[in-house]
Amino acid sequence: MSGNTIEDRPSGVREGGFGLFLRRWAANPLQMGSVVPSSPALGRRIAALVERRGDQVVVELGAGTGAVSRALLDGGVPPDRLVVVEIVPDMARHLARTLPGVTVIEGDAFALSEALPKALHGRVGTAICGIPLVLLPTEQQRRFVDAVESVAPGRGFLLYSYCITSPLPYRTLGLTARREAWTPLNVPPASVWRYRPAG
Repeated sequence: MSGNTIEDRPSGVREGGFGLFLRRWAANPLQMGSVVPSSPALGRRIAALVERRGDQVVVELGAGTGAVSRALLDGGVPPDRLVVVEIVPDMARHLARTLPGVTVIEGDAFALSEALPKALHGRVGTAICGIPLVLLPTEQQRRFVDAVESVAPGRGFLLYSYCITSPLPYRTLGLTARREAWTPLNVPPASVWRYRPAG
């Protein structure tokens, strides 16, 4: 597995990641979840929680401008074992340009079994979610949980969030929840939660 799955084609104005982030936040703040990109401190915490063996991959869902993606690479995830999924075309093109060797998929994390190549189903060591699931209705949250389970059965996922308490009604969703990290230096302060299927 190598390279990007979207074309590295010109997209008009070539802007930096922060400018792109602000433009996308202004267009759809609920899709972004925060007014600033994730901090290096948060990225390092997430990278330290990754579980991956052998040929397993790490899948980042809602990669945005790639702040967490770069932390994962710096934390030891090989580029050819990192897959990022981003639904916003401009951001997916930005990721493809700035993350050499990483597989970038322009696709829907809520339809992960279709977005992720079949060869990777069952080979996901850790799925990481940067989507603000707390803002979504329970049925949409359940759809996300089912999407991850379809490609990473039993593995669950990491979710970083700006909530002190669990951002998901985990019992209702059939999950267990554990707050694995808290980053007071992030703006705003963030927590990293690990969710797994209950039982």
